[in-house]
Amino acid sequence: MSRYRNNLPQLSGELFLADGGIETDLIFNHGIEIREFAAHTLLADASGQQVVADYFRGFLALAGATEAGFILDGQTWKAHLHWAGDLGADEQELRAANEASIAFISGLRDEFSSNAKPIVLNGIIGPRGDSYAPEAEVAAHEAEDYHARQLGWLAETDVDMVTATTFTQSDEAIGFVRAARTAGLPVVISFTVETDGNLPTGQPLGEAIEAVDDATGSATAYFMVNCAHPDHFSHVLEDSEWARRIRGMRCNASRLSHAELDVCETLDDGDPVELGGQYVELRRRMPWLNVFGGCCGSDLRHVTEIARALSD
Repeated sequence: MSRYRNNLPQLSGELFLADGGIETDLIFNHGIEIREFAAHTLLADASGQQVVADYFRGFLALAGATEAGFILDGQTWKAHLHWAGDLGADEQELRAANEASIAFISGLRDEFSSNAKPIVLNGIIGPRGDSYAPEAEVAAHEAEDYHARQLGWLAETDVDMVTATTFTQSDEAIGFVRAARTAGLPVVISFTVETDGNLPTGQPLGEAIEAVDDATGSATAYFMVNCAHPDHFSHVLEDSEWARRIRGMRCNASRLSHAELDVCETLDDGDPVELGGQYVELRRRMPWLNVFGGCCGSDLRHVTEIARALSD
């Protein structure tokens, strides 16, 4: 049964942490193969489940030690029909993968029930296409029909909320929000940007957020930015109504562009201490930010430094 679906605790403004870049951490730092960069495939056997559980236990323990809440992600980013062919999976297998992933993180939440602050179960969903370079424009009505399938699966689980992660187009985000609202799920939109601070389509971040809110009656609980280094977008942030809709950051450790990361054969994990300091600066400029994690190239070291710096 969902615990926070009708009252997301992070909206209180208290500090919430999230994990880092699970795929890049497990692949590059631990030598774990992840088929098609789809983390849900690890849950197919006991050894993979152990790897994912150990990964999240470090972050959950950090949240407990710092008395922060935690956004606990399901491994559902690529568990939708766009990737069925690459994964060799049919619709029923993808549905089962979504259900199994939320059941898995629900068990982890139970394991850390002694944490003082809430642990929120989050179903993450990636875009319909490449999150670094969108292959085609996705109209809002097409996105609504498409994402309704996976959102319907997740609505029948214990998930508390869903996040459209690494989204590249405002129209697809509009459709996603509409579908999530129909499914009765609180929704967060997390856009990715290029090194100029604009979405991969060229649309400015502020315009994208305003477009989603205008088309959906501000139905999104809040917005985030992920899969970009702070240097890529901090210059476009301002004290404005659209910027105040951003509540969370999950930044890359690397300053490399998406194109450079796409062909990178070694991990660029940046500087965890420097990244923590940049998060502090972002929060100084935008004190309403309260959800912090990492993305590509980041791991427990980075989120630990982020939590330490914010606490200091």
